[in-house]
Amino acid sequence: MRRIDVQFSTLYAELAERSLDGQFVTDFDPDGRFEAITVKGRRYWYFVTSAAGQRQRRYAGPADDPEIAARVEDFSRVRDDRRLRRKLVATLVREAYLPRPVRETGEVVQALADAGFFRLRGVLVGTVAFQCYAGLLGCRLPSSMLQTSDADRARVHAISIAVEDTIPPVLDVLRAVDPTFRAIPHRGDAIRATRFETRTGYRVEFLTPNRAADEHAGRPATRPALGGAAAEPLRYLDFLIDQPVRAVMLHGPGIPVSIPAPERYAVHKLIVAACRDQRVAASVAKRQKDLRQAATLIEALVLDGRSADLGDALHEAWSRGPTWRATLKAAVTLSVETAGAAAVRDPLRQALATSGEAPDDYDL
Repeated sequence: MRRIDVQFSTLYAELAERSLDGQFVTDFDPDGRFEAITVKGRRYWYFVTSAAGQRQRRYAGPADDPEIAARVEDFSRVRDDRRLRRKLVATLVREAYLPRPVRETGEVVQALADAGFFRLRGVLVGTVAFQCYAGLLGCRLPSSMLQTSDADRARVHAISIAVEDTIPPVLDVLRAVDPTFRAIPHRGDAIRATRFETRTGYRVEFLTPNRAADEHAGRPATRPALGGAAAEPLRYLDFLIDQPVRAVMLHGPGIPVSIPAPERYAVHKLIVAACRDQRVAASVAKRQKDLRQAATLIEALVLDGRSADLGDALHEAWSRGPTWRATLKAAVTLSVETAGAAAVRDPLRQALATSGEAPDDYDL
């Protein structure tokens, strides 16, 4: 794996900063003002305006988020230079060889960003998120692992309720990109939809954590902030999307997105790989892709000097109980069979040591 030049990492950081500035300009009218409001014991920034004599407010972010707080403080001076941002994106794609999403994915993510999905703490997951790690970690990812026809997204239920805000009807947002988008009724509840699909088969799916096997019993979970969409409950997703990080998708002038922390993504991919049903041919292929993505991110994290972060994420997963430990052991065994010990087991043991753990305490 090759690192990108420092000059391109600097350009990426500048693009990330300017893209978040630009999204603030899109989200908030200059005539309003920000207020810190306490909701259920936590403080959040809200943007307050008045229309027809009625006070209205929109969620901006947690009051303890330093990047949000800085933009709130400097809001009157924030400006968006989309032309410069497009030039930065073009440079990073052409000269640093960082991945650009397919056009439809970029347009869908941009539409959801403008609708407020990431402002309301939405998190991008799946291969679409994986593409964004190249710029974030300053490395070139194998092109074979960057292709997808899906755009999965995840939400945190507690945030949706706490912020008392919502995006517009999600089907309207998607149809502004492609009018053939339609809602696919959920198999456990024909009234609700967690997945939306175009005539050509492009899919957008909304996911949510399921912390207990029978929490939703095969039914979709309602999510008030999702503009009429429900979300598919998935186990282990709470670990993946805890403490997400900001990145930039290299589409158009750059789209500021939230994605899982790369160390959590790597560990989560190991867990998911071990859970795949090997009696289904499609699952076998997905398992191999999971293991390759995990190994690639593990290598990138080591190159970026973030072994300790990887060790901390592995320790947290290992500490969640015997089922998690058994799944991780099975996943590491699979990875050794697929790519050898040097690809996953050895760097994981080194990551544990770097984070202050004793590798021999982990039966990997």
